[in-house]
Amino acid sequence: MASGAQRRIKSISYAKYGYIFILPFFIVYFFFQLWPLINTFVLSFKDFTGDESVGLANYKAILQGVGTKMTLDSGAEFKIADRTARVIHENFLNAFKNTIILWVGNFIPQIILSLSLAVWFTDAQLKIPGKGFFKIVMYLPNIITAASVAVLFLQLCGEAENVPGSLNLLLNKMGIVSRDAVSEKYDTIKFITGVWQSRGVVMFIQTWMWFGNTMIMLMSGIQGINPSLFEAASIDGASSGQVFRKITFPLLSPIMAYTLVTSMIGGLQMFDIPYLYHKDPNRTSTNLKTVAVYIYEYFHDQVDPKMGFAGCASVMLFIVTLILGCIAFYLTRDKDEIAKKKQRKKIAKQNKRESKQFGGLTI
Repeated sequence: MASGAQRRIKSISYAKYGYIFILPFFIVYFFFQLWPLINTFVLSFKDFTGDESVGLANYKAILQGVGTKMTLDSGAEFKIADRTARVIHENFLNAFKNTIILWVGNFIPQIILSLSLAVWFTDAQLKIPGKGFFKIVMYLPNIITAASVAVLFLQLCGEAENVPGSLNLLLNKMGIVSRDAVSEKYDTIKFITGVWQSRGVVMFIQTWMWFGNTMIMLMSGIQGINPSLFEAASIDGASSGQVFRKITFPLLSPIMAYTLVTSMIGGLQMFDIPYLYHKDPNRTSTNLKTVAVYIYEYFHDQVDPKMGFAGCASVMLFIVTLILGCIAFYLTRDKDEIAKKKQRKKIAKQNKRESKQFGGLTI
């Protein structure tokens, strides 16, 4: 029989200490993420300055490009002009298009490169010297600040006819970019102001910065696969391509789903590189204006800040991200596990029906 001291020890619950340790995270999350998110939803239903309620007027203007007239809480009337609504609508559509182009353009080469390197580095039959060194070098761009990278590529991709950037000078040495012998001016490639040239550079930067992080995640997923599966495939004489198609890729579906969703969230919220990679002080070029840049510019417009529209665009970006994330999880779900779960439920129901036939007793 347990003594009184032993019973007291058993009655002590240490669960509260776990809640105390995770409390700082929830406090920080509430003040810096959840509360601003709630305020953004509230702001999306208010006017330009964020003072008066206008209902769904901001959403109608952004989605339809049609000005609306409504009565404010104070009794005054507020009118979104048709021209203003049309400009805001067109700017939002252009920003959303740019966002999708930049994300898809960097995600596809990023996942191909990361998956290829992850399979290569985790192949037990390949004895690659300096494997750890290459992993570190490929991950290093991920820890460099976006501002530093933007400034670096602005210098590399300079377009000045008299003193172009290093990349144009290199292309001149290769005979791709010409130079006039009389005026000594270069026929530079517009890596900064060109539509697809600038987009291509931003896609390359995003791929270069993030492929190392994606590679590490995919490597962890591959290393979590049971090694006996690869050994059995090797004994059966399966080729490396067959091993990848039949074992590696199907069993990577959970980590692939995670990579897709996190990349999509980061891609739809892309701000730093597209915003910093320009030389136009007035930002008249719209080639790289993503939805995040659109929100920032409307919120911080020194002449006519439109806080209501910025909040509305933020909410719409949140909804689009949520919908696409749910679709991604649905498409990458484990169908075999779902089928097994349904089979287990079916067997449980059948056993329950059989037990009722015998008065609740199983035989």
